[in-house]
Amino acid sequence: MVSERIAAALTRQPRLWPVATILASGSMLAIAWGFQLIGGLQPCILCLYQRWPYWIILVISALAIPLVRQIGRRGLAVFAILCALVFLAGAGVAGFHVGVEQGWWQGLAACGGGMNDANLSIDELREKLFATPIVRCDEVAWSLLGISMTGWNFLASLVFAAASMGAACMFWRKTA
Repeated sequence: MVSERIAAALTRQPRLWPVATILASGSMLAIAWGFQLIGGLQPCILCLYQRWPYWIILVISALAIPLVRQIGRRGLAVFAILCALVFLAGAGVAGFHVGVEQGWWQGLAACGGGMNDANLSIDELREKLFATPIVRCDEVAWSLLGISMTGWNFLASLVFAAASMGAACMFWRKTA
């Protein structure tokens, strides 16, 4: 029933879909920044990578809103497919990070705050070490119901991707 109401709203106001993607991505970024700035949880490198798809969605959605009338429903279908692919990429990054947290595989070389500059003097290296907070990718900083923040991001990205594909199908059917 909820999906029928959403489909009806999108049929009447197709501009709602880019607005919905902005709200979804903006909310996820606000939550991440809230945990960082208010909660004091510093992100690891994989956490930062997980934010990129949401920034990408914000940009393409902001570009799509004024073009909704020009691109029509078929263009909105393509936009929604693009959103689904970006959200799936975000789910991929989050899924990789969940695997690192669970010890299923190793993280990136940048995980754990490693220093990769062999040309530093001892004093420069010491200064850089003390100035760099070490946030490990394989440690769960926060969890709810046994699911880490990364796990929740993985699930949210999958839901957003599925919703985007649903919107794409609906827009495409309305063009026929």
